[in-house]
Amino acid sequence: MIKKCLFPAAGYGTRFLPATKSMPKEMMPVVNKPLIEYGVEEALAAGLNEISIVTGRGKRALADHFDTNYELEHQIKGTDKEPMLNDIRRLIDECSFSYTRQQEMKGLGHAILTGQTLIGDEPFAVLLADDLCINQGDGVLSQMVRLFKQFRCSIVAIQEVPADETGKYGIIAGDMIREDLYRITDMVEKPAPEDAPSSLAIIGRYILTPDIFDIIRNTSPGKNGEVQITDALLQQAKDGCVLAYRFKGKRFDCGSVDGYIAATNYCYDQFYQKNNGG
Repeated sequence: MIKKCLFPAAGYGTRFLPATKSMPKEMMPVVNKPLIEYGVEEALAAGLNEISIVTGRGKRALADHFDTNYELEHQIKGTDKEPMLNDIRRLIDECSFSYTRQQEMKGLGHAILTGQTLIGDEPFAVLLADDLCINQGDGVLSQMVRLFKQFRCSIVAIQEVPADETGKYGIIAGDMIREDLYRITDMVEKPAPEDAPSSLAIIGRYILTPDIFDIIRNTSPGKNGEVQITDALLQQAKDGCVLAYRFKGKRFDCGSVDGYIAATNYCYDQFYQKNNGG
């Protein structure tokens, strides 16, 4: 029912300069795997095998990563290094990849609207690669796809954050349907703690119905002159229904240096070291 996952990946990654001067932030490795590869794995596990990526200038490495490198494969064929490509080969074989370019950075809402040419008129997921989610069971998108099959409306993933961090996120208020699910009644983009309607923050996982494109198109720019997806989702919530889901799993904000280092240490301890005799 949902097959497409959109990756907004046109941002400059300025918090990681100078590394991101010539390398997309989505290609920054957590141990030995780029952030965006973790995201595509999560999407595929949820049954989303049509991967759409909104890119920008200097982002060609994204398309190169999800393509065959014949020279490299020839060099390592038959060696103990060849199995290290198994995961990315599986993604290349099982997913299709399409790309479009965002000419100007005008906010997440604008990036999602730019992806309409790849998505068409069908429901789709959105995954922000620098929000790395690690799960022992089903991934966050798998959990959300199950919810969408039941409710058939837009859904955002949320988690509780400290009050002094509300200024980093879109914050929701809503009516509780069950302990982990809310019907949204209000959303505020990056409010000061005293203005936040709750401490429930939206993180980089969404499932959106296609009417969101027209809503974004008619949404006026908000903070910093950017088109905010929270403004469009609030209008969609007023017109119909948008749910907020408190997901199961561990999330790292790899858009920040502290979060990126924490994710690297966690993945090294949990996966790499165990699988390599540590």
